[in-house]
Amino acid sequence: MPDLQYADIQGLILRTYAMPVLRVFALSVTQPGMARQFLGRLVNGVEDGNCDPDGHGDDAPQLATATDWTIKPQYCLNVGLTYAGLAALGLPASSLATFPEEFASGAATRAEWIGDTGESSPEKWKDHFASSDLHVLLFLFAQADDILERVSSRVRAMYIPNGAMSELSAHDARSLPENKAHFGYRDGFAQPTIDGGLPPVMPDMLPKAPAGEFLFGYASQYSGFSYPVPAPVALGRNGSFVAFRILAQDCHGFEQFLTQAARQTGLDRELIAAKLCGRWRNGVPLSLSPSSPGEEIPLEKRNSFDYVPSTSVPDAFDDARGYRCPLGSHIRRMNPRNSIVAGNGGLKHRIIRRGLPYGPPYDPANPHDGIERGLLGLFIGISLKDQFEFLMADWANKGSFAPGLRNTKDPILGNNSNNLDPGGTFLIPVEGQKRPIELTGLSRFVTCRGAAYCFLPSATAIRYIADLPSQS
Repeated sequence: MPDLQYADIQGLILRTYAMPVLRVFALSVTQPGMARQFLGRLVNGVEDGNCDPDGHGDDAPQLATATDWTIKPQYCLNVGLTYAGLAALGLPASSLATFPEEFASGAATRAEWIGDTGESSPEKWKDHFASSDLHVLLFLFAQADDILERVSSRVRAMYIPNGAMSELSAHDARSLPENKAHFGYRDGFAQPTIDGGLPPVMPDMLPKAPAGEFLFGYASQYSGFSYPVPAPVALGRNGSFVAFRILAQDCHGFEQFLTQAARQTGLDRELIAAKLCGRWRNGVPLSLSPSSPGEEIPLEKRNSFDYVPSTSVPDAFDDARGYRCPLGSHIRRMNPRNSIVAGNGGLKHRIIRRGLPYGPPYDPANPHDGIERGLLGLFIGISLKDQFEFLMADWANKGSFAPGLRNTKDPILGNNSNNLDPGGTFLIPVEGQKRPIELTGLSRFVTCRGAAYCFLPSATAIRYIADLPSQS
C-alpha cells in the first residue's frame, strides 16, 4: 500500500465531499505576480484580515486537502490550472514541456476527437471556455447557500482588489432531492477505491485502483509503468488532471423518447429507462434486479455487482451477452468492470466523478420552461487521454466498445443524432431471441456547453508556483 501524503493531495481526488452546493469560478490571470500570491495564500494557513470584506480577520479560505476530518468542514475549496494558466503564471518553458500533449492542446482543440461536435462544439460553448484566456478554475463546495456566498465574497476579495485575476464567469450547481440527476436517476454509486486512499463512502467490491491511476508519482494501472511526473517533482508529484464539463440535459426529449420507445416495443417505459442506463432510476443495477426496481436492495448494496463472475465478485450473474444489462448501456460503457471490452480490460480506464446538477428539477407539467438544466461534472484521472478521452471517444461514441454493438453509441451521453447520423440506435438483447430489440431515433440528450482541461496541483506545487520569480 503506497504511503499517500493526504495533506499534500487535493481533497476532491480522494474524497466525495457530499456537499449540496457548488460554485465554479472561471478566472483569467491579469497580474501574474499577484495571481501567484493569491494561490500562495490558499495554502499558507495564515490569518489574513485583508481577505475578509467585512474586516473580521478570518483566515484566508484554504485549499481542501485529503487530510481526514473528524468534523466535516463548512466548505471545501479546490484549484485547477489550465495549460495556458500555468504559462500565464510564469511556469518556465522547460516545465511546460513536461506536460502531456492532450493537456497542452486543451479541451477545445480535442473536442471533435471525443464527440463534442455540432451543438456541443466549442463554437457554441458558454462564456470563455473555448478561449485561451481561461487560466484558473476554483471549485467551491459548501454545506449551504449562505456559506457559499460568504466564502465566495472572501475569495473574490483576495483577487479582485489587486487585479490579480479577472472573473470570466461563475457557475452554480446544487443537489436535487434524493440525490438524483436531472434524468431522474439516483447518482453517486460507483467510484473507484484508491489503494492507500480514504475508505469509500459506498462499498466497492472491485479491485482497488493503484494510486498512480489518479496521482503522479506512484505505480499505475499498467504493470511496470508509471506516468511521467511533470517537472520539477515539487510541481508534479501528488497532482492529477480533471476534465471539467458543463453538460446540458434535454429532459423533455429524454422523457419523450421513453414514451415513444414504449409504444414502439410494448416494453414498460421505466424498464426502457433502466436498460438505457444500466440501473433503475432508484439506482438499483439491472445486474442485481433485472425485472423490477428492487427497492428492497439497500443503498450500500447497489454497487456490489459485476457483469461476469470475477475474483472480486465470484457469484456475479454471467451477463456476458447483456440479457440483464445491455452491453451498450450507459454505466456498462463508462465502467465495464470485469467485462472483456476494447482497451485492454474494463479496469484500466477508470475515472473519478465529482459534480452536481445545475438548474431546477424538471417539471413534466411545464416542459418548455426555457430553463437550462444539466450537470457541472468533474472527471478526474492521471491521464486525460487514457481515461476521460478514451471513455468518450472509444467507449461512449464507438460501437467497437464490445462485440455485437454495431455502430451504436452511449444512449445517454453519446453523440447521437448528428449531421451524419440522424438518429441513434440502442440494442436490447433478449434471451432466446436471435435478434435484439432495436430502439431507434435516439437524439443527443446531453450537450456540452463548456469544458476545460485542468491540472490539479498538490499543495506543494501551489507553493512552488507561488514562489516562482517574477519575469523581467
